Amino acid sequence: MRKYKGFLFFLILIGAFLLINITAYAAPETLPIPKIDISIDNAGTPKNYVDNIKLLIMLTVISLLPSFLVMMTSFTRIIVVLGFVKNALGTQQAPPNQVLIGLALFLTVFIMAPTFNSINKDAVQPFLENKINQQQAMDNAAKPIRKFMLKETNDKDLELFLDISKIDKTNIKVDNVPLYIVIPAFIISELKTAFTIGFLIYIPFIIIDIVVASVLMSMGMFMLPPVMISLPFKLLLFVMVDGWYLLVKSLVMGFS
Repeated sequence: MRKYKGFLFFLILIGAFLLINITAYAAPETLPIPKIDISIDNAGTPKNYVDNIKLLIMLTVISLLPSFLVMMTSFTRIIVVLGFVKNALGTQQAPPNQVLIGLALFLTVFIMAPTFNSINKDAVQPFLENKINQQQAMDNAAKPIRKFMLKETNDKDLELFLDISKIDKTNIKVDNVPLYIVIPAFIISELKTAFTIGFLIYIPFIIIDIVVASVLMSMGMFMLPPVMISLPFKLLLFVMVDGWYLLVKSLVMGFS
Protein backbone atom coordinates (compact mmCIF):
# COMPACT_ATOMS: atom_id res chain seq x y z
CA MET A 1 0.00 0.00 0.00
CA ARG A 2 2.88 2.34 0.81
CA LYS A 3 4.38 1.58 -2.62
CA TYR A 4 1.15 2.61 -4.33
CA LYS A 5 0.91 5.78 -2.24
CA GLY A 6 4.48 6.71 -3.10
CA PHE A 7 3.87 6.03 -6.78
CA LEU A 8 0.69 8.12 -6.70
CA PHE A 9 2.50 10.99 -4.98
CA PHE A 10 5.23 10.80 -7.64
CA LEU A 11 2.64 11.04 -10.44
CA ILE A 12 1.05 14.07 -8.77
CA LEU A 13 4.42 15.82 -8.62
CA ILE A 14 5.12 15.07 -12.29
CA GLY A 15 1.66 16.36 -13.28
CA ALA A 16 2.10 19.58 -11.30
CA PHE A 17 5.51 20.14 -12.86
CA LEU A 18 4.15 19.66 -16.38
CA LEU A 19 1.19 21.93 -15.63
CA ILE A 20 3.50 24.71 -14.49
CA ASN A 21 5.60 24.37 -17.65
CA ILE A 22 2.53 24.35 -19.91
CA THR A 23 1.19 27.45 -18.18
CA ALA A 24 4.54 29.18 -18.57
CA TYR A 25 4.79 28.40 -22.27
CA ALA A 26 1.10 28.96 -23.05
CA ALA A 27 1.28 32.72 -22.45
CA PRO A 28 3.56 34.07 -25.16
CA GLU A 29 3.91 37.67 -26.10
CA THR A 30 0.57 39.07 -27.30
CA LEU A 31 0.40 39.43 -31.07
CA PRO A 32 -1.38 42.41 -32.59
CA ILE A 33 -4.71 41.31 -34.08
CA PRO A 34 -6.34 43.61 -36.60
CA LYS A 35 -9.68 44.92 -35.43
CA ILE A 36 -12.59 44.80 -37.85
CA ASP A 37 -15.31 47.27 -36.98
CA ILE A 38 -18.53 47.43 -39.00
CA SER A 39 -20.42 49.72 -36.65
CA ILE A 40 -21.36 53.18 -37.92
CA ASP A 41 -21.67 54.82 -34.51
CA ASN A 42 -17.93 55.26 -34.06
CA ALA A 43 -17.17 56.38 -37.62
CA GLY A 44 -15.12 59.52 -37.13
CA THR A 45 -15.00 60.68 -40.74
CA PRO A 46 -17.37 60.35 -43.69
CA LYS A 47 -14.84 58.06 -45.40
CA ASN A 48 -14.87 55.65 -42.45
CA TYR A 49 -18.66 55.79 -42.45
CA VAL A 50 -18.83 54.82 -46.13
CA ASP A 51 -16.19 52.10 -45.70
CA ASN A 52 -18.11 50.55 -42.81
CA ILE A 53 -21.32 50.58 -44.84
CA LYS A 54 -19.58 48.91 -47.79
CA LEU A 55 -18.11 46.25 -45.52
CA LEU A 56 -21.51 45.57 -43.96
CA ILE A 57 -23.11 45.25 -47.42
CA MET A 58 -20.33 42.94 -48.57
CA LEU A 59 -20.79 40.63 -45.57
CA THR A 60 -24.54 40.56 -46.19
CA VAL A 61 -24.06 39.66 -49.86
CA ILE A 62 -21.57 36.91 -48.97
CA SER A 63 -24.04 35.39 -46.51
CA LEU A 64 -26.76 35.35 -49.20
CA LEU A 65 -24.46 34.16 -51.98
CA PRO A 66 -25.36 30.42 -51.67
CA SER A 67 -29.04 31.25 -52.16
CA PHE A 68 -28.25 33.37 -55.20
CA LEU A 69 -26.08 30.60 -56.62
CA VAL A 70 -28.78 27.96 -56.19
CA MET A 71 -31.84 29.96 -57.22
CA MET A 72 -30.61 32.34 -59.93
CA THR A 73 -28.24 30.15 -61.93
CA SER A 74 -28.24 26.82 -63.75
CA PHE A 75 -27.31 24.96 -60.54
CA THR A 76 -30.87 23.86 -59.76
CA ARG A 77 -31.46 22.06 -63.06
CA ILE A 78 -28.03 20.40 -63.05
CA ILE A 79 -28.14 19.03 -59.50
CA VAL A 80 -31.71 17.71 -59.92
CA VAL A 81 -30.80 15.92 -63.17
CA LEU A 82 -27.68 14.42 -61.61
CA GLY A 83 -29.78 13.18 -58.72
CA PHE A 84 -32.18 11.50 -61.16
CA VAL A 85 -29.24 9.84 -62.92
CA LYS A 86 -27.96 8.42 -59.64
CA ASN A 87 -31.39 7.09 -58.68
CA ALA A 88 -31.99 5.64 -62.15
CA LEU A 89 -28.70 3.76 -62.04
CA GLY A 90 -29.65 2.33 -58.64
CA THR A 91 -26.22 2.91 -57.10
CA GLN A 92 -26.37 3.73 -53.41
CA GLN A 93 -23.16 5.63 -52.73
CA ALA A 94 -21.52 5.99 -56.14
CA PRO A 95 -20.92 8.68 -57.12
CA PRO A 96 -21.02 10.40 -53.71
CA ASN A 97 -23.21 13.44 -53.22
CA GLN A 98 -20.12 15.60 -52.73
CA VAL A 99 -18.91 14.66 -56.21
CA LEU A 100 -22.29 15.44 -57.77
CA ILE A 101 -22.49 18.81 -55.99
CA GLY A 102 -18.93 19.65 -57.06
CA LEU A 103 -19.68 18.71 -60.68
CA ALA A 104 -22.88 20.77 -60.62
CA LEU A 105 -21.01 23.71 -59.12
CA PHE A 106 -18.25 23.77 -61.73
CA LEU A 107 -20.71 23.25 -64.57
CA THR A 108 -22.66 26.20 -63.19
CA VAL A 109 -19.51 28.35 -63.18
CA PHE A 110 -18.80 27.29 -66.77
CA ILE A 111 -22.32 28.02 -67.98
CA MET A 112 -22.67 31.30 -66.08
CA ALA A 113 -19.20 32.63 -67.01
CA PRO A 114 -20.48 35.02 -69.74
CA THR A 115 -23.12 36.39 -67.38
CA PHE A 116 -20.65 36.80 -64.51
CA ASN A 117 -18.15 38.52 -66.84
CA SER A 118 -20.85 40.93 -67.97
CA ILE A 119 -21.78 41.73 -64.36
CA ASN A 120 -18.13 42.28 -63.47
CA LYS A 121 -17.53 44.52 -66.50
CA ASP A 122 -20.67 46.64 -66.31
CA ALA A 123 -21.37 46.76 -62.57
CA VAL A 124 -18.59 45.65 -60.24
CA GLN A 125 -15.55 47.29 -61.82
CA PRO A 126 -17.21 50.68 -62.52
CA PHE A 127 -18.55 50.72 -58.96
CA LEU A 128 -15.13 49.95 -57.47
CA GLU A 129 -13.62 52.71 -59.61
CA ASN A 130 -16.31 55.15 -58.36
CA LYS A 131 -17.62 55.71 -61.90
CA ILE A 132 -21.18 54.77 -60.94
CA ASN A 133 -23.10 54.80 -57.69
CA GLN A 134 -24.52 51.83 -55.81
CA GLN A 135 -27.98 51.99 -57.39
CA GLN A 136 -26.56 52.12 -60.90
CA ALA A 137 -24.31 49.17 -60.11
CA MET A 138 -27.29 47.11 -58.89
CA ASP A 139 -29.29 47.98 -62.01
CA ASN A 140 -26.39 47.07 -64.29
CA ALA A 141 -25.84 43.79 -62.43
CA ALA A 142 -29.53 42.88 -62.66
CA LYS A 143 -29.70 43.21 -66.46
CA PRO A 144 -27.54 40.21 -67.51
CA ILE A 145 -28.88 37.91 -64.77
CA ARG A 146 -32.45 38.90 -65.67
CA LYS A 147 -31.73 38.23 -69.34
CA PHE A 148 -30.36 34.78 -68.51
CA MET A 149 -33.31 33.82 -66.32
CA LEU A 150 -35.95 35.09 -68.74
CA LYS A 151 -34.38 33.08 -71.57
CA GLU A 152 -34.91 29.88 -69.54
CA THR A 153 -38.30 30.82 -68.05
CA ASN A 154 -41.56 29.59 -69.51
CA ASP A 155 -44.01 32.30 -70.47
CA LYS A 156 -46.77 30.49 -68.58
CA ASP A 157 -44.78 30.54 -65.32
CA LEU A 158 -43.86 34.20 -65.74
CA GLU A 159 -47.48 35.08 -66.46
CA LEU A 160 -48.54 33.25 -63.29
CA PHE A 161 -46.43 35.41 -60.99
CA LEU A 162 -47.32 38.57 -62.89
CA ASP A 163 -50.99 37.84 -62.28
CA ILE A 164 -50.47 36.90 -58.62
CA SER A 165 -48.47 40.07 -57.91
CA LYS A 166 -51.27 42.17 -59.50
CA ILE A 167 -48.66 44.41 -61.07
CA ASP A 168 -49.53 46.78 -63.89
CA LYS A 169 -48.42 44.82 -66.95
CA THR A 170 -48.85 47.71 -69.39
CA ASN A 171 -45.37 49.07 -68.65
CA ILE A 172 -43.69 45.70 -68.09
CA LYS A 173 -41.07 44.82 -70.68
CA VAL A 174 -38.24 42.35 -70.87
CA ASP A 175 -35.76 44.90 -69.50
CA ASN A 176 -37.75 46.00 -66.47
CA VAL A 177 -39.46 42.87 -65.14
CA PRO A 178 -38.90 42.92 -61.35
CA LEU A 179 -36.50 40.28 -60.09
CA TYR A 180 -38.89 39.20 -57.34
CA ILE A 181 -41.18 38.01 -60.14
CA VAL A 182 -38.52 36.58 -62.44
CA ILE A 183 -36.76 34.47 -59.78
CA PRO A 184 -39.69 32.24 -58.65
CA ALA A 185 -40.87 31.85 -62.26
CA PHE A 186 -37.35 30.83 -63.25
CA ILE A 187 -37.12 28.31 -60.39
CA ILE A 188 -40.33 26.44 -61.21
CA SER A 189 -39.41 26.45 -64.91
CA GLU A 190 -36.04 24.92 -64.08
CA LEU A 191 -37.68 22.26 -61.90
CA LYS A 192 -40.11 21.38 -64.69
CA THR A 193 -37.28 21.08 -67.21
CA ALA A 194 -35.17 19.00 -64.80
CA PHE A 195 -38.05 16.59 -64.11
CA THR A 196 -38.68 16.21 -67.85
CA ILE A 197 -35.02 15.33 -68.42
CA GLY A 198 -35.12 12.95 -65.45
CA PHE A 199 -38.13 11.13 -66.92
CA LEU A 200 -36.32 10.61 -70.21
CA ILE A 201 -33.25 9.34 -68.37
CA TYR A 202 -35.31 6.83 -66.40
CA ILE A 203 -36.85 5.13 -69.46
CA PRO A 204 -33.91 2.92 -70.64
CA PHE A 205 -33.02 1.89 -67.10
CA ILE A 206 -36.63 0.95 -66.31
CA ILE A 207 -36.69 -1.23 -69.44
CA ILE A 208 -33.59 -3.06 -68.21
CA ASP A 209 -35.20 -3.61 -64.79
CA ILE A 210 -38.39 -4.99 -66.40
CA VAL A 211 -36.48 -7.35 -68.70
CA VAL A 212 -34.28 -8.68 -65.89
CA ALA A 213 -37.26 -9.14 -63.54
CA SER A 214 -39.21 -10.99 -66.24
CA VAL A 215 -36.28 -13.32 -66.99
CA LEU A 216 -35.76 -14.10 -63.30
CA MET A 217 -39.45 -14.84 -62.77
CA SER A 218 -39.56 -17.09 -65.82
CA MET A 219 -36.57 -19.02 -64.44
CA GLY A 220 -38.26 -19.37 -61.05
CA MET A 221 -35.65 -17.29 -59.18
CA PHE A 222 -38.10 -15.47 -56.95
CA MET A 223 -35.66 -15.05 -54.05
CA LEU A 224 -32.99 -13.33 -56.13
CA PRO A 225 -33.43 -9.52 -56.11
CA PRO A 226 -33.62 -8.22 -59.70
CA VAL A 227 -31.62 -5.14 -58.71
CA MET A 228 -28.50 -7.22 -58.11
CA ILE A 229 -28.64 -8.52 -61.69
CA SER A 230 -29.84 -5.37 -63.45
CA LEU A 231 -27.30 -3.02 -61.85
CA PRO A 232 -24.26 -4.34 -63.80
CA PHE A 233 -26.25 -4.17 -67.06
CA LYS A 234 -27.31 -0.59 -66.35
CA LEU A 235 -23.73 0.40 -65.58
CA LEU A 236 -22.56 -1.35 -68.75
CA LEU A 237 -25.16 0.49 -70.83
CA PHE A 238 -24.26 3.84 -69.26
CA VAL A 239 -20.54 3.31 -69.92
CA MET A 240 -21.01 2.00 -73.47
CA VAL A 241 -22.99 5.05 -74.58
CA ASP A 242 -20.56 7.36 -72.72
CA GLY A 243 -23.34 8.57 -70.48
CA TRP A 244 -21.44 11.27 -68.61
CA TYR A 245 -20.33 12.88 -71.88
CA LEU A 246 -23.84 12.89 -73.30
CA LEU A 247 -25.37 14.09 -70.04
CA VAL A 248 -22.96 16.98 -69.53
CA LYS A 249 -23.15 17.95 -73.19
CA SER A 250 -26.94 18.04 -73.06
CA LEU A 251 -27.00 20.09 -69.87
CA VAL A 252 -24.48 22.64 -71.13
CA MET A 253 -26.00 22.92 -74.62
CA GLY A 254 -29.42 23.35 -73.03
CA PHE A 255 -28.33 26.75 -71.71
CA SER A 256 -26.44 27.92 -74.81
